Amino acid sequence: MPKTNKAKADKSATSVPSSKSPKASKSTKSSKSAKVGDEKGLDFARAWVEFPDPADDEQVFRCDLTWLTSRWNCIFGSGCQGIQAGRADDGCCTLGAHFSDEDDEKRVAGHVARLTPDIWQNHDVGTESGWTSEDEEGSRQTRPYQGSCIFQNRPGFAGGAGCSLHILALREGLEPLETKPDVCWQLPVRRTYDWIDRPDDTRVLQVSIGEYDRRGWGPGGHDLHWWCTSATSAHGAGDPVYVSYRPELIELMGKAGYDRLVELCEERLASQLPLLAPHPADPVR
Repeated sequence: MPKTNKAKADKSATSVPSSKSPKASKSTKSSKSAKVGDEKGLDFARAWVEFPDPADDEQVFRCDLTWLTSRWNCIFGSGCQGIQAGRADDGCCTLGAHFSDEDDEKRVAGHVARLTPDIWQNHDVGTESGWTSEDEEGSRQTRPYQGSCIFQNRPGFAGGAGCSLHILALREGLEPLETKPDVCWQLPVRRTYDWIDRPDDTRVLQVSIGEYDRRGWGPGGHDLHWWCTSATSAHGAGDPVYVSYRPELIELMGKAGYDRLVELCEERLASQLPLLAPHPADPVR
């Protein structure tokens, strides 16, 4: 599993994504593309906080409190419109998932070996003809099959609709991040890296934790039929993102970094003043 300190091996790196995003078609649209359906758009005020990593004095975290204290939650199967028109049942699984590296693929392979036909609808196809493929650029990914990721069970399947690797994790008492490709469990949280040169000739690795909005997909993100992070229908959870995504954030930040983030998020929400820069898709407080 990629850790935040993985980027330190390359001191020349300016930005190192934690995993390779699924590909979308290239777009000629402006970066200020029109919002879709109930989406609120991309450009609005955000509240960021920066703090030293308690576990690593060569690293600082830069976290988007607007996103992390928002009431977003995944609505797959209960209102999700999907990233491709006419395929709402696919959610964001239409394109398959690109592996972040060889270790990511090997880790997933170990869990795929334990999938059985009762929880993986495409078990026979996947075991007989393969569950991986390469995109046009030669990057490895989970195999698209009949319109979406081969691990996606369709509605009506007796073992349950949705990701079979996710179902496996729940059945075995694991966190889904242990069985799924990196990009799948990280979405819609985005981790990026930047080396910061300071005036005293020192460098620090800045690890940013924020919202994986349309722009996170690259130019093709503006062609997605719908995207949930700024959609009002996906905001209304009882717990904010920093609580509901606790396991994922600990994996991305480490326990000490996450604990400090929790303190800062709770201070923000405890304020008696109107919340500074709330997420526009959140319910009005």
